[in-house]
Amino acid sequence: MWVSQKGGGMVWAGSAPYEAALAIRAGKAKYVLNTFSVAWATQRPQMVGGPGHVHAEDLYKQNLEVPFGWFPQPVYFATIARRHMHEFGTAPEHLGAIAVACRRHATLNPSAVMRHKPLTLDDYLRSPLIADPFRKEDCCLISDGGAAYIMTSLERARDLRQPIIAVLGVGVGNSRTGAYWSQQGEFTSTPQVFAAPGAFAMAGIRRDDVDVLACYDPFTIVSLMQIEDMGFCPKGEAGRFVSGDTLHFDSGKLPYNTHGGMLSHAYVLGIAHVVEIVRQLRHEAAAQVHAAQIGIYGGYTGPQASTLILGRR
Repeated sequence: MWVSQKGGGMVWAGSAPYEAALAIRAGKAKYVLNTFSVAWATQRPQMVGGPGHVHAEDLYKQNLEVPFGWFPQPVYFATIARRHMHEFGTAPEHLGAIAVACRRHATLNPSAVMRHKPLTLDDYLRSPLIADPFRKEDCCLISDGGAAYIMTSLERARDLRQPIIAVLGVGVGNSRTGAYWSQQGEFTSTPQVFAAPGAFAMAGIRRDDVDVLACYDPFTIVSLMQIEDMGFCPKGEAGRFVSGDTLHFDSGKLPYNTHGGMLSHAYVLGIAHVVEIVRQLRHEAAAQVHAAQIGIYGGYTGPQASTLILGRR
């Protein structure tokens, strides 16, 4: 059995198809399963296993970030959001538009954690601050859960029951500076600026060809930055771009995280985003984008990003 550690969630939920393609072409595998799961909600009372635990044990953070009050994750990303607001005029309403769109999609999804908790922009703006400018709705859930998908060659896929969802392009990008946000020179950018161009070139498509987008969304500001860093709008204009119904599944503009994302579906670190794109392109999603043909997953860890472009054949 061929086994690889270059899969899972986050960035690797988007790059696993590339690794699988290499193995299939080399005759090492015929069908490849990529799977990822977490039990962080169960572990949370013991303060083990989750992102807070991982970050708290990091020696760099212990010595050079925590003493200055830069901990935990909502504080990191609230700082980034505030800087984005300072540089580009981004407003709380812009972050709220992302939270509201994801929550609307979650209310249509039977498997979403927040399916029974609708959210309006007024609700969002009335919610108290937890780390200025963040409200709790700007922050992802902590969940138990998992997801998986199977990959094979196009030749074998033609004999299967489901429509073919083909990998059109894959890109991976790395930050030019260190692994930590406190080391980033481009504080309001993500490595999607390096990952997305190669994936779009490989796929031979334009941004206007994309029917549905799903990005790793630990916080609303990360969604905002990835949307502009992937080229869907000029840098600094994502706040105005996402306003209104732009991200809603039935808007005909740029449907985003149509399962609810990590903000409102579940925090299973991105692999559920890829599954949602496949469901959208099979035309069997809960919040179905009309006649979706091309979908993109944007993976993210901080210092690294991936872009996975899928198309219905």
